[in-house]
Amino acid sequence: MNTRTLLSLSALALSVSSAWAAKDAATISGNYLEVRSCDVYTGPCFANAEMGLTGKEGILVWSVREGSWRGTPLDGLSVVAVVRTDNTLGDLKYQPRAGKAVLIVDEKANPQQKEALVSLAQQMAGNLIYSIVSIKSLPISSELGTCAKSGCAKVKAGELVEVATRCLGNKDHVCGNEEAFYPPLTAVTGATPAYTEMAAFKGADLGVTWESTCQRSAFLAAFSR
Repeated sequence: MNTRTLLSLSALALSVSSAWAAKDAATISGNYLEVRSCDVYTGPCFANAEMGLTGKEGILVWSVREGSWRGTPLDGLSVVAVVRTDNTLGDLKYQPRAGKAVLIVDEKANPQQKEALVSLAQQMAGNLIYSIVSIKSLPISSELGTCAKSGCAKVKAGELVEVATRCLGNKDHVCGNEEAFYPPLTAVTGATPAYTEMAAFKGADLGVTWESTCQRSAFLAAFSR
């Protein structure tokens, strides 16, 4: 095989490799917040006391920094999923849950972007959004990971959802052996457990409203696809 042929084959291999890399590269990225109605940063004794009794509800927020989903640009837009399952939201790898959800899409989105936001949330959350009971279009303000330790967040979606978190501190250790007992509910990177000062859902479509305060029940992270 001569040098010219080798160079041609090398160029072809590089071209194919670059094409696959472009195909596999993330096309959308941003910040993520989840809050459950049970502690996620805790010790086994506290987790066992809550299991089966609480933690059946959650609020998940994807705040897109940049990128497109299935060809639709979503830069600067957000989507919120409020979910309710039949049992405690724990480690979904070992205890999968199928949930009902209310989806809230950013009021600033056009019709195509709203469809893309719904699709993004469904893809990211899987069976947690097994059944969508309603989709709302509301103004969403989302400030995630706004402090040095990335545990601070404020989210508001119309009058339905409000969340405020802060970083965990020494005074948030009760039994002394706390850890991130549960992993995040969706695929993320750099997950940081955080303290929930307040998390509230005031809608009627899930058959229940709730307001959680003073819990170690939140994660902040980054997402990409």
